[in-house]
Amino acid sequence: MTDPVFSSLFPVVLLIAIGYISGRAGWIRSEASKDLSNLVFMVLTPALLFRTMSTVHVEHLNFKPVAMYFVAAAVLFAAMLVWQGATRRAAVLALAATFSNTVMIGVPLVSLAYGEAGLVMLFTLISVHALVLLTLATVVLELAVAREQAAGDTGVPRHMALTVLAAMRNGIIHPVPLPIILGLVFAQTGFTIPVVLDKPLLLLSNAFGPIALMLVGVTLTQVRVGEHLRGAFGLALIKNLAFPALVALLSWSLGLSGLPLSVMIVAASMPIGANVFLFSQRYQVAQELVTASVAVSTLLALVTVSLVMALLGAA
Repeated sequence: MTDPVFSSLFPVVLLIAIGYISGRAGWIRSEASKDLSNLVFMVLTPALLFRTMSTVHVEHLNFKPVAMYFVAAAVLFAAMLVWQGATRRAAVLALAATFSNTVMIGVPLVSLAYGEAGLVMLFTLISVHALVLLTLATVVLELAVAREQAAGDTGVPRHMALTVLAAMRNGIIHPVPLPIILGLVFAQTGFTIPVVLDKPLLLLSNAFGPIALMLVGVTLTQVRVGEHLRGAFGLALIKNLAFPALVALLSWSLGLSGLPLSVMIVAASMPIGANVFLFSQRYQVAQELVTASVAVSTLLALVTVSLVMALLGAA
């Protein structure tokens, strides 16, 4: 039987490798990577998020195990901000420490390892994963940007209330939170997306993962990974091992157990999602470190995810 960890991670590694080879061969020039990043962030990501959220009916979801996942994420996110300072860089690194590749890797892995019951639990997490973490990161990033610009050219700081309001506005009118909110609102109406619109949305959604991962590979050709290997390895260990350990400790302390908890812990152990790479490019901060971290985290996951699942099996 094929190992579920290898089966889930190999396609991701392969897509990053294809992007790297394409970049090295000059098929995708370095100047084009910014345009590709904009395409993914401004077109493909909103299509994926709106379509995903358009079928989420909140009243049908079991949020207790998911809530513990996000409590652990919030604790780790806050700890990263305190450690790194409340800056754009700190927010992007905090997102890298908490945002899992739950779709491209999580779905096939949980399907092979835990079956349909596990998938239901994972889909509950996925339905709000981007809503919670990406919206949180967006607001924190926009607040950091607003704070950096508060003094302006005159050196006169703006009132903090205006800074917060500007950050909140930019955090909502944004290519990530806005389609999530619109999709969730649409789902509660009971309507479904007409087929004539759903098909192009599906095609755009399906294009997100492969293009985003190949873009990571293309960007790796422009990054001296060796210079960032230590930082990338450290960030990957926080994401792949510290985060699932925190989810487990908080959940066990409250008496949670069973399949739902196992799925949450495995989801937390997934490598860094490509959305973090897009955020680093969007806000032009820690781009080389995040690019290296996504690659290192994905390769390291071959060992760390296997370890996490083995420990869960022995528990």
